[in-house]
Amino acid sequence: MAYKIYNKKYDYSYTLGIYPTIELLQNKAEVIERVLLYSKVQNNAIRKVIHLCNQKQIRFEVNDKLINKLSTKDNCYAIGVFKKQFNGLAQFDNHIVLDRPGDMGNMGTIIRTAVGFGIINLGIILPAVDVYNPKVVRSSMGSIFKTNIQYFESFQEYMNNFHNAIYTFRLDGKIELHKIEVNKSKAYTLVFGNESSGLPDDYQVLDDGIVIRHTQDIDSLNLAVSVGIAAHHFRSV
Repeated sequence: MAYKIYNKKYDYSYTLGIYPTIELLQNKAEVIERVLLYSKVQNNAIRKVIHLCNQKQIRFEVNDKLINKLSTKDNCYAIGVFKKQFNGLAQFDNHIVLDRPGDMGNMGTIIRTAVGFGIINLGIILPAVDVYNPKVVRSSMGSIFKTNIQYFESFQEYMNNFHNAIYTFRLDGKIELHKIEVNKSKAYTLVFGNESSGLPDDYQVLDDGIVIRHTQDIDSLNLAVSVGIAAHHFRSV
């Protein structure tokens, strides 16, 4: 197969880098088509990639020309070619839902952060960033291969399928995060809005909203930072 520079209409994508490729091999070997390696680099990380390929019977090849074609980075020494896969979210488990996220770097960081705090189910309300864009995969450092991801046309569609306790995060939220009491007997969903516009007004009917207080020296927190603070709090209480 003649692989091309990534386009979201393709049913495959790439890990651009050694460590995302290792995560792919360790967590989603069944979706890998092949692994590409750069000829001029031999280190322990590359040897680990080769070991995992042999262990899991994944085809790999040295192909500098194709790596240079597919990658926009000069230091890309391994690429995993994989089939996109949407598993759907787990019932009766904690979720994060993002309403119309648009920044690829934020998305990758959110995925990595959520996994770090034990939330591996991510719902995304359209229109939204393509989670399998190689930039997202790379910025997640391969954590995306430990997650369940599902797109929804609306939040109502999400609620029709899942019945978690809903906690929305809004600048006009009435309850400060540190005052939230979490019912550990029921799965919860943390809901965040777009980086620039936040959650639409129609979310106000769901709850009083949670606010993460910060100084008046800034307008708002970065979305990925907000998700990290919230996920840490809900894990800790």
